[in-house]
Amino acid sequence: MGYVVNITVRAERDLAQLYEDINATDSAAARKWYRGLTRKILSLGRKPNRCPVTGENPQLRHLLFGRKPHVYRVIYRVIGHRLGFGPKLRILPVRPRYHFRAAAESVALMSS
Repeated sequence: MGYVVNITVRAERDLAQLYEDINATDSAAARKWYRGLTRKILSLGRKPNRCPVTGENPQLRHLLFGRKPHVYRVIYRVIGHRLGFGPKLRILPVRPRYHFRAAAESVALMSS
């Protein structure tokens, strides 16, 4: 059985901002890149433990997507079975790679 991918409100906001920032409305290449990112995020439901643990918090993992210098980091947490629900994972922030420290600090607060 796969994991349910739960995208937090913050991650949805990050993705919406990213869509605007890369001008995906007017650029076919940007739309293709964005669709690739969202497909990678959703594919975490099949094998969530394939990505490494973050250095900031051993309960969190991160997916890196893109090519230098445009690498984005998707931070997420794998959550096991709870109260009869199936396994799921929670997508936290989606940020450019150079925002690692800021994202790590906000994730530390969110995962507590």
